[in-house]
Amino acid sequence: MRVSPSILQHEFIGLRAKVVRSPNPYYKKVSGRVIDETRNTIVILNNKGERKVIVKEVAVFHFTLPDGTVVEVDGKAIVGRPEDRIKKRMRRLW
Repeated sequence: MRVSPSILQHEFIGLRAKVVRSPNPYYKKVSGRVIDETRNTIVILNNKGERKVIVKEVAVFHFTLPDGTVVEVDGKAIVGRPEDRIKKRMRRLW
């Protein structure tokens, strides 16, 4: 699977997300649909209807794109306001 750095400029609201790694045990195994995103947090609505606020910088996420592709994104790479991140040019890391 080829994933370009442009995935970091993608809009995450509405996508399925899962926290796969975090030093905070509260965040582990949180999954659901992204309903809001701020500069430092992502709000995930889980299957029980609960809102979980996750700090981006300390978590690694799996996002499921509309075509079914699952992408792993380090939260440190997406810290920042969503509207600014979409405009920012990303440097290729590989």
